[in-house]
Amino acid sequence: MTTEALPGRANRTGLGALYTVAAMFGFASMDAMSKLLVHDYAITQVLWIRYAFFVAFALAVTRRHGSWRFVLRSNRPWLQAGRGVLAVVEAAAFVAAFYYLPLADTHAVAATSPLIVIALAVVMLGERAGLRRWLAVGAGFIGVLVIVRPGFQTLTWPLLLPLAGAFLWGLYQILVRLCAMVDRPETTLLWSALAGLGATTLVGPWQWQHPDLWAWTLLIGIAALGALSHFALIKALDHAEAGAVQPYSYTLLVWAAVLGFAVFGDIPDAWTFLGAAVIVLSGLYTWHHDRREAVARLSH
Repeated sequence: MTTEALPGRANRTGLGALYTVAAMFGFASMDAMSKLLVHDYAITQVLWIRYAFFVAFALAVTRRHGSWRFVLRSNRPWLQAGRGVLAVVEAAAFVAAFYYLPLADTHAVAATSPLIVIALAVVMLGERAGLRRWLAVGAGFIGVLVIVRPGFQTLTWPLLLPLAGAFLWGLYQILVRLCAMVDRPETTLLWSALAGLGATTLVGPWQWQHPDLWAWTLLIGIAALGALSHFALIKALDHAEAGAVQPYSYTLLVWAAVLGFAVFGDIPDAWTFLGAAVIVLSGLYTWHHDRREAVARLSH
């Protein structure tokens, strides 16, 4: 099987940034809806219904690009399938975290994922990372320690959920970028939907509780936002390198804080604000340094 990049691909970081910001707003809105549901309905049921609607959306979008059999044809089918299942596990970790933790606190810890992407991109994609990038990753880890404050408070196990989710989310984005090198975005979208539905069907029906009208409204909203946000992220990573769009992922933290306050009345404490600031600033510093290096290379 060929692993050569598809012809005509070029880095368009500005467009990738816009897609990333849109995706982050969609994910934050979806997470707020999930937090409303998770206290009354099983995580597996929420994810199963979400992926059922995701499949319908993906089939509608990809049908315009030829037969579904043609769109589903992948140069790396096992990579696509594994990435799709990984997305389910990552989503389950975050939805479980929303049950125990405030929305903004969860995303403050999860804000380490862009730094995780930078580190993984070196190993898995061969992207460059100098000393300053690695220092930014270390600073991000310090930011997490500020938030969870081990040794100064009881480190409860739910805090491990967003940490695990952040790592899986970072790995997922690397795999999306790998898929973008060999498959079209529509192929990746369809595989995301079908692999996710297959995985959640194994567990979703066993904890079924019939939703009322309000729950169905939230479930459909989650499904629609999830599909649109994943497609926006796929497009973002189709247009730009994984490391290039990571600073824009920090807008997720802003959206989560706004929605957490507006919907749940949650106000993060000072330590959470401080730790989140350290994480975000470390990522933005890396982005600024990378841009200066890129300008310097072009000027020579």
